[in-house]
Parts: sequence; structure tokens; C-alpha cells
Amino acid sequence: MTEGTISAAAEGDTLSRLEQEGEIAADYLEGLLDIADLDGDIDMDVEADRAAVSIISDAGGRDLNKLVGRDGEVLEALQELTRLAVHRETGDRSRLMLDIAGYRARKREELSELGAKAAAEVKSSGEPVKMNPMTPFERKVVHDAVKAAGLRSESEGEEPQRFVVVLPA
Repeated sequence: MTEGTISAAAEGDTLSRLEQEGEIAADYLEGLLDIADLDGDIDMDVEADRAAVSIISDAGGRDLNKLVGRDGEVLEALQELTRLAVHRETGDRSRLMLDIAGYRARKREELSELGAKAAAEVKSSGEPVKMNPMTPFERKVVHDAVKAAGLRSESEGEEPQRFVVVLPA
């Protein structure tokens, strides 16, 4: 086998593994929706080398908002439970990302804007900007936005008070 063939095979194995994670997660979440007597469709994808599963609703998702909770707290807990269900089946740690009723997608947009604004402020003032505490997901989105703006950032502090500091170039 050539190096390119080995690389393509490894990529195919990774994709298959991530698709399997998505299927396990979808089965778990369908069972949860049945128990909670909630309507929702499951959408599976692979994004940025991780399985991505979304629960969406044709009815506007008002019922699904119960699964999001205040500031996404219930969503975070469900994501961890779903990751544990995948781990139980596969024996491997999962980095699966769960979205419910588009909450995470909307949050990603807001955080990208927030990160870009902080980067712009640092560029104009030359001073570091400390942001409010965030979840790991939120910090990752902000770090990506800052990097896209050509600056660097670091996380500081201890959970749950960990926050992003945007630094001058």
C-alpha cells in the first residue's frame, strides 16, 4: 500500500467510526424522546472530526426547548449522557456534539460575533480583553473566532469560572 492509500483507509475508518457513534447516539436519543413523549427528528452528520447529532422539530421546537434548559444546561447534560451511551457501546471516548432545536447553532453564531468584537477591541486598544466565564464549547467557538481574526487567545481560571483572554498579536 502506498502512503496515500493508507491515509485514505484511515480516513474511511474514522468516518465509519464517527457514523457509528452518530447511530448509537440517535438510537439513545430516540428512546429518550419516546420516554419524554416529545416529538423530534434526529439528524446525524460528521463535522470537524466529530459526530454531530441534532434533534429538530417541525412544530417550532417549543417542546424541545425543555431539553435545552436555561442557558443550555439540560442540553449539556444530555450531551454527556449521550456520550456515555456511545462509550458504553464502543468502549471509546466520544467527542459527539449534540444540538437541540438549533440552540447550539444560534449560540455558535452569537459567540463568533462576540469573539470577533473582542478581537477588534484588542486590535484597536492593544490591550488584552478578559471575557466572562464560559463552557468548553463556548470557549472553543470564541478561540476559533479570535484565530480567524488573526489574534491569539488563552483560557484561564478553573471550571466553572474558566474564561477566555484575547491577546494582542
